Amino acid sequence: MLSDSEAAELLSFLTPSTRPDVKGHTTEYILGLSGHRDGCRFLRSKPDLLVALFALTSDPSVAIVKDCYHILINLSADETLHQVLVTDVNILPVLLKNLRDPEYLFSDQICTILSNLTRHEKTCKTVFKVLQEELGLAQLVEIFCTEGYNKKAKLHYLGPLLSNLTQLPDARNYMLDKDRCVVQRLLPFTQFQASAVRRGGVIGTLRNCCFDYAHHEWLLSDAVDILPFLLLPLAGPEELSEEENEGLPVDLQYLPDDKKREEDPDIRKMLLETLFLLTATKPGRQTLKEKNAYPILREFHCWEKDVYVGAACEKLVQVLIGDEPEQGMENLMEVEIPEDVEEKLKAADAKEQEELESEQKRIQEEEEEEEEKKKNSAPEGTDGGQQEGL
Repeated sequence: MLSDSEAAELLSFLTPSTRPDVKGHTTEYILGLSGHRDGCRFLRSKPDLLVALFALTSDPSVAIVKDCYHILINLSADETLHQVLVTDVNILPVLLKNLRDPEYLFSDQICTILSNLTRHEKTCKTVFKVLQEELGLAQLVEIFCTEGYNKKAKLHYLGPLLSNLTQLPDARNYMLDKDRCVVQRLLPFTQFQASAVRRGGVIGTLRNCCFDYAHHEWLLSDAVDILPFLLLPLAGPEELSEEENEGLPVDLQYLPDDKKREEDPDIRKMLLETLFLLTATKPGRQTLKEKNAYPILREFHCWEKDVYVGAACEKLVQVLIGDEPEQGMENLMEVEIPEDVEEKLKAADAKEQEELESEQKRIQEEEEEEEEKKKNSAPEGTDGGQQEGL
């Protein structure tokens, strides 16, 4: 790694008055450093370098600014640099000011940095505090929901940022404020086909909000009507009986033959986890049963190939088809579990996880073996992939 004298020399090149070509070579070099762990840890020990780099995000050269933002993305991905970035370098006020600008060229990079910084609760609290002072969660949601807010940036990573922020009770309280109509504005993005990042971020936000079980009845009521937005991505083209269709919410009835399910397994799992959280309360379980969620989940389980997603679906179905908990235990989030029982449950979960990993590995090996057979059976001089498509 660099000596102190070499680091000092680098720092001397990171000034507004330095020749653009020298500055460019220097930021390129530091970008390379930030691409691996040792380089990040070295830069953590040189906050003066980081301050100088951050100052260059306002450089006239687009290439230099781009390098600086990519360096900050790499650094923000390392949790050990979070406090240095938000405290020593104090990047948040400037990032939020630039994010507000609908003409700013590097807003997507800012969204990624903020998303990285909010992954862990400690720094998430700092980001949320500064956000409320500089921009406000209301404005952040407004920017996210306004199509074409910035013609030069897609702002998809505001989705994961919102999801990370809703780790915090204060952020959830804002999202769940009945007078603000925030959750309702986010719901359509559960079907946003242009970006899995935005889609997943919104569903992660909804999942976090569902940990606050006091709001379950409201979320499932006509005022929000969250259920169709969670079930529709899990529904496929399978033909249901007339009775089953009539029991479903209108948006889920008689779906077309070309209806496709959510393609990302992680997002499918989050949708199921959100539904599972809603079944923690008696009104939640009753609503899912009354709205006939079971046929959708039954067909989904038959279709699902990912073992982890399949297991999440099975847990949800067990709650829906099982008996109601005895009186006094209707809210599953409030049930106190004896310590010995909790240990047994943890052991059972660990064992189940091992079994799922083993099953997933077996399926992958079978698929690879099948693929290899197809390649080997292809006629000589013919591409295996083309042969498969004939």
